[in-house]
Amino acid sequence: MKKVHNFSAGPCILPQEVLKKASEAVVNFDDLNLSLIEISHRSKNVVAVMEKAQNLVRELLNVPANYEILFLQGGASLGFYTAALNYLSKDGKAVYVNTGTWAKKAIKEAKLVGNIEVVASSEDDGFKYIPKGFNIPADADFLHITTNNTIYGTQYPEIPKSPVPIIADMSSDIFSRPVNVSDYAMIYAGAQKNMGPAGTTLFIVNKDLLGKTGRTIPSMLDYQLHIDKESMYNTPPVFPIYVSMLTLDWLKNLGGVPAIEKINAEKAAAMYAEIDRNPLFVGYTAVEDRSKMNATFNLVDDTHKELFDSMWKEAGISGINGHRSVGGYRASMYNALPLESVQALVKVMQEFEEKVSVKA
Repeated sequence: MKKVHNFSAGPCILPQEVLKKASEAVVNFDDLNLSLIEISHRSKNVVAVMEKAQNLVRELLNVPANYEILFLQGGASLGFYTAALNYLSKDGKAVYVNTGTWAKKAIKEAKLVGNIEVVASSEDDGFKYIPKGFNIPADADFLHITTNNTIYGTQYPEIPKSPVPIIADMSSDIFSRPVNVSDYAMIYAGAQKNMGPAGTTLFIVNKDLLGKTGRTIPSMLDYQLHIDKESMYNTPPVFPIYVSMLTLDWLKNLGGVPAIEKINAEKAAAMYAEIDRNPLFVGYTAVEDRSKMNATFNLVDDTHKELFDSMWKEAGISGINGHRSVGGYRASMYNALPLESVQALVKVMQEFEEKVSVKA
């Protein structure tokens, strides 16, 4: 079978060993001669999966004891709304930074809950940079940021110093670099960008800050209720949680977050070095804010697009077309993508340059 280099922006590439174990569990889970997806979520075997997944999150990110770990449904898109519902007081306000499509969606949903102020935005330049030096009102309930922007290829190089708690959507860079969890009121992340298949969302919740909104929260949207029910208030998405558990276990065996951070830095360095060296390509984002997860770039001359597209497809490369709102190309380099795949794309870019030079 021909090797495919999977640069998909999400759902993401997963380790082959994880896919193998997951496929086996669909047929025969824990030697029960039953499928993982046909047994009770209340069974001790499935409860053990939930507990192990939560414990791995706590271990890999050094999560403090006053934070609870939830695996819920609805994606980060529901998290946009529930973040404000659970942390924005009825008479208070929250402040947001607009760094792209997902940040805009978070702002839109939060405005349904209460008073929202956008304190900084990079929309004036096509979301090509991360705003810096903006004022954060000390009377806000929280600051919301999107740490990595998959569509535009920007990433916070450093988290803003904030006088108020931070809530962060880390859907596309969770577990890719160390995080000081105590800096946040909450971290949330859809699994399908860097952790597992679509269907579950990770919430790391500072429980000390809950219960202060002064509003009644519907049961399914109430973080405290999900904490009280140990992330099993309703039937959880068992299979996505199981695959996320396997992926987190793979990461632990690799050396954890510090180890993958070094690998990710090497992949990004190789990718951006070629983008900057090759005269046929130009990077989309500000150099200082480039994402290590999603490298976005364009052809200098679009008349060469047909040739380049044919070459990367022939080389077994998949998923590098840019988002429809931006165009160009996007190489998503999530944790499970091997350096070998980045090297394969770089080689195609170099061979493309040679071909264009010969034609000229």
